[in-house]
Amino acid sequence: MTRILIVEDDPDIASLLQRGLGAEGYMTVWEPGVDEALARLAQGTFDAAIVDMMLDDDRGTRLLEEMRLRGHDMPAIVLSALNRVEDRTEGLDAGAGDYIVKPFQMAELVARLRVQLKRAAPREEVLRLGGLRFDPASRSVLGERRIVLTEREGELLAFLMRNPGRVLTRGEIFDRLWAPHGGSTENVVDVYLGYLRRKLPPLSTCGLALRTLRGRGFVLTREDV
Repeated sequence: MTRILIVEDDPDIASLLQRGLGAEGYMTVWEPGVDEALARLAQGTFDAAIVDMMLDDDRGTRLLEEMRLRGHDMPAIVLSALNRVEDRTEGLDAGAGDYIVKPFQMAELVARLRVQLKRAAPREEVLRLGGLRFDPASRSVLGERRIVLTEREGELLAFLMRNPGRVLTRGEIFDRLWAPHGGSTENVVDVYLGYLRRKLPPLSTCGLALRTLRGRGFVLTREDV
């Protein structure tokens, strides 16, 4: 699970951040100040940090600078009531990847956090199975005609390609790709498999077949062309 360090001296805002990010599936740890945050970072790794600019008698920029000096290179977002260009520049120069002015909307913060996490993630290798090639980073099926998939379609295809010949149950696929986001049922798996079958080139031309095994699940297998 993605771990987010929240450094905020206002308990109410910290609680809001923890509830909002928790609802999105993130694990959060809250520290109220620079020294506490640095001590926490020494104990374990985090995927990102959200740092308030003004921390009692200290500044979030001191934390960011010290984090970078100590080799902590995870993405960081600054939250601040200060909206001058000089303040934004100070935060970005200290090592923040983004700067959000208070008051803020949780939806915007989550969206910007996702962007930062995506940028920081190591680029995935192109997946190859039979004659099928898929680039997870751009969600593109490569070939004579480039086919761009939606985020969930891409995740589904990558999951199938990483498990060739293995029967994946509907529940297993749902738990991996949809359950963390909520708001769906297992039938969504069939819907998206249908999308893939319509969007992808004929898999037989790639030496593959995507089969539905009644009562068991789904499997992407190598086939004779």
